[in-house]
Amino acid sequence: MPREKKRRLDLQDTPLPEKTGVLVVGAGQAGIAMSAHLGAAGIPHLVLERARIAERWRSERWDSLVANGPAWHDRFPGMEFSCPPEAFPGKEEVADYMAAFAGKIGAPVRCGVEVTSLTRLKDRPGFRAETSAGVVEADYVVAATGPFQRPVIPQIVPESAGIVQMHSTGYRNPDQLPEGAVLVVGAGSSGSQIADELNRAGRKVYLSVGPHERPPRAYRGRDFVWWLGVLNKWDMEAVPGADHVTIAVSGAYGGRTMDFRRLAGEGIVLTGRTESFRGGVLQFAPDLAGNIARGDAYYLALLDEADAFAARNGLTLPEEPAARVIGPDPDCVAHPLRELDLKAANVTSIIWATGFAFDFGWLKIDSFDERGAPLHQRGAAREPGVYFLGLPWQTRRGSSFIWGVWYDAKYVADHIEKQRNYLHYTPASEGNA
Repeated sequence: MPREKKRRLDLQDTPLPEKTGVLVVGAGQAGIAMSAHLGAAGIPHLVLERARIAERWRSERWDSLVANGPAWHDRFPGMEFSCPPEAFPGKEEVADYMAAFAGKIGAPVRCGVEVTSLTRLKDRPGFRAETSAGVVEADYVVAATGPFQRPVIPQIVPESAGIVQMHSTGYRNPDQLPEGAVLVVGAGSSGSQIADELNRAGRKVYLSVGPHERPPRAYRGRDFVWWLGVLNKWDMEAVPGADHVTIAVSGAYGGRTMDFRRLAGEGIVLTGRTESFRGGVLQFAPDLAGNIARGDAYYLALLDEADAFAARNGLTLPEEPAARVIGPDPDCVAHPLRELDLKAANVTSIIWATGFAFDFGWLKIDSFDERGAPLHQRGAAREPGVYFLGLPWQTRRGSSFIWGVWYDAKYVADHIEKQRNYLHYTPASEGNA
């Protein structure tokens, strides 16, 4: 066969790329919120999800997880949860809610399609996405993969130590772990809730506590999400150092304030930050008392602000003096462990509730710093036409929450619409010509 004819046949066999206006990568809360606003603006788009809608809620969380905010608050506008407004929806309820909302708005979601690479097109506007289902070209791209991308486990305890180690994303329930004591590293919402569950299941639990903030679950008849709302703290913009603060709060067991002194009184042994491991022995930082004290100070300061707001606005909310009572330091805080021999303490498992790192390896653009963190302004990447959504503190404190990402998605959709209008503009002189 002549070479030219064979080349034409090869070209005919190559499928043409699918084209869309906006490609949204990820169908969690960020991707679904993005689709809602793009759809409302009449902007053609496609949402690709490598697994199922809100998959991380289903398969990367422990069995008993509930939302940290009540159903009346942690939702999208225009659709309520099926549970009572004051309840804390379980993880499956949250995932089902996202899937139902996507159906309600007619979101063009394709599940089971992974984006493996995205590059800018050469000599023309737009981007090319290589996916597990073929090539997609788009004028704009929104990376809506959320804040929980790559679990981080500090390289402290080697595998040779013979300890079962997992990230909090791998934990499901107490029966999953071998018999013996458990060390939970990290005292944010995940770590403190998992430690509480294990302790209730009869396990001996050690909890490594780092710097944190701990708000009251509720105060004077209002949930803390309400107080942070009226005090305008959800809209607090990121300041250096504030974008990585750990918050200890829980909706488990009907919701109650996460009090580390109470956890210690219930049998959990608190330690300072986990620093190093030598010869089967873990070493802890001498910072436990300070971390507990700073968490208490944040808690009391928030009560002060709440009281001042109530007085200033004449709110007749019930007084709650008992909320200000801070108990004495438990023995494990007054005389903290500086080291722990894992074998002697029969510690057979370590759960690392130590957060996440970004994983944008598929995004082949120049819009990241030396740590791999996105460079953007309110979600608009340094690379024109690319956007991020669902990042922690993307524009404000509430950015990575269900209700908070809704407002960031609206900004991104408006920005895309503005850019589209600029590109569609034709001067009258050119039109007449």
